[in-house]
Amino acid sequence: MHRRDLLKSLLAMSVLPATGYCSNALAAPATQNRLLLVFLRGGYDACNLLIPTSSSFYYESRPNIAIARPSDNPQSALELNADWGLHPALRESIYPMYKNGEVAFIPFAGTDDLTRSHFETQDTIELGQPLNTSRNYHSGFMNRLATVINDGKGVPAMAFTDQLPISMQGTASVGNTSLRSLSKSSVDTRQSDIIQKMYGKTGLAQQVSEGFAVRQDIAMEMQDEMNAANRDAITTKGFTLEAKRIAKMMREKYSLGFIDVGGWDTHVDQGGAKGALAGKFEELGRGLATYKNEMGDAWQNTTVVVISEFGRTFRENGKRGTDHGHGSVYWVLGGGTKGGQIVGEQTKVNAGQLFQNRDFPVLNEYRAVLGGLFSRIYGLNNQQINTVFSGVKSRDLGLI
Repeated sequence: MHRRDLLKSLLAMSVLPATGYCSNALAAPATQNRLLLVFLRGGYDACNLLIPTSSSFYYESRPNIAIARPSDNPQSALELNADWGLHPALRESIYPMYKNGEVAFIPFAGTDDLTRSHFETQDTIELGQPLNTSRNYHSGFMNRLATVINDGKGVPAMAFTDQLPISMQGTASVGNTSLRSLSKSSVDTRQSDIIQKMYGKTGLAQQVSEGFAVRQDIAMEMQDEMNAANRDAITTKGFTLEAKRIAKMMREKYSLGFIDVGGWDTHVDQGGAKGALAGKFEELGRGLATYKNEMGDAWQNTTVVVISEFGRTFRENGKRGTDHGHGSVYWVLGGGTKGGQIVGEQTKVNAGQLFQNRDFPVLNEYRAVLGGLFSRIYGLNNQQINTVFSGVKSRDLGLI
């Protein structure tokens, strides 16, 4: 660590990030039906989430990262039906919900955007506007959805993000707030020791010591406050903690929410049953299960949709990872979801069915799929759906 970086860390020790979270009593949602959209940024490898276990071509294409067919081995796929299995990292979180009819998967889903650019495809999805037309970057589909719900009067909506995402931008009043942990320090114990040793025999020794003392006092005060709010419950990390906080706000105030989760661009060493991707699946699944539990009775009127900008190449690359692809797999979760099934148009998983000889094809266009879900969740008519997704005929997959 360079001296300049250490000084920056010292100067920042007394600066705590602000949060938009409000601890005051929250008003009830305008509608009892709630929707949370979870956007996995980076294009997650859907082929190792929903595993085509009946496809020999899958195992030929992924000699190092494939998930074994269902068996007694705890690292094998979890059987969903004769053709599909689930990544074993979701054994304790999503799999029980699937068996209980609370989770469904939609393979071969996505957009017709063929750029394979993270940013451009994310924009395409969040805007929800027809391709090959002039884009209005101040009109995202989630914002348009907020305007048509509740007979055009709108509903309380919130993006649980650092910045307002494109999908939530538009004429409806939508806020954004990050609910990440405030107690996380930018200076770890090892760096603290280095800093104190570096300045221990200088004129700055007292200031450095006082700085660490103030930092420790603040951290303890914040932790006491968090423990009181949690009633001495154990703490969680990452997405799980954020999902718990989001659930409280969605349960008590908001009808429409958005959260994004990054880190899904797995070009190198993504792993199979274990490894980097498996760890991300485990944390994501744990967070979604926590969200369900925290919603309580409101879970029966809650729908969670998990999407990503695109899938990844069907074949693994030379670095035991996968590259930017096309078709993906969407998740639909909720207490009122008719889950326990794999839905939507499907095809056999073999070389002849790959898009451009490399990717899952898109057979379930995302605007049609989401339009069908929105129609069911909020009771929207064709005209209202057309406001959200212009020129698209919604597709009802019978999940709500």
